[in-house]
Amino acid sequence: MSQVRTGDGRRTIRVLVVSDVLLYREGVARGLAQSGRMTIVNALSGIEAVAQLPTLGVDAILLDASVPESLIVARQLRAIRSQLPVVGFGIGSAATSLACAEAGLIGFIGRDGTLAELEHAIEQAMAGEVGCAPQLVAMLCRRVAALSGTPAQVQPGSALTRREREIAALASEGLSNKEIAIELRIGPATVKNHIHNILEKLQVRRRGAIGAHFRARAAVAAPMLDEEIRLTSHTLPDRSFAAC
Repeated sequence: MSQVRTGDGRRTIRVLVVSDVLLYREGVARGLAQSGRMTIVNALSGIEAVAQLPTLGVDAILLDASVPESLIVARQLRAIRSQLPVVGFGIGSAATSLACAEAGLIGFIGRDGTLAELEHAIEQAMAGEVGCAPQLVAMLCRRVAALSGTPAQVQPGSALTRREREIAALASEGLSNKEIAIELRIGPATVKNHIHNILEKLQVRRRGAIGAHFRARAAVAAPMLDEEIRLTSHTLPDRSFAAC
């Protein structure tokens, strides 16, 4: 593959832009191409990028990471060419940035990022550095600090958190970690940690036992609720002639 060079002989970076929104990817591709510092090889959807990447001569991938499904695309792209740097744009939170890092992205640009920041992040990624806006760095640091402050050990029998209840409910429906991650917009590794904690708290060994545990609790709770309703109805005054 012949290299593309600028007028002064410098080699430009060959970039593949990936987004499932046609207008979005074409706009980003056109903006980057106008600077002259990047050569846009193509602008494709996630499915197209995965299918065509083996035949494309690219140096870096710019991926629209504004939707959870993009992280699946990122993993698929990296499975094809693991050394190819992937930079995500359209990122809206520190949690999303962590999920992107888990998917192998090396650059992160927020939703309010500029074309200049995209170019800089790609150049940093090509140099083996992590490109990230200062605001996202601060958010990531706060997020990591919050995660490190969680208890290292889970007490068996302790109550599930709200997030754990959400994940337990989805796991009971048969959803995989990846599907739960997409549903809740969190990283698969985060789901895996929550599942581990759920198993510890419920004192069960297998993932399939989570649903059985909640069904058993529901079966016990239903008669108790019926009995409570029956007893309550006996204590209520008869209001059948109240209107007379």
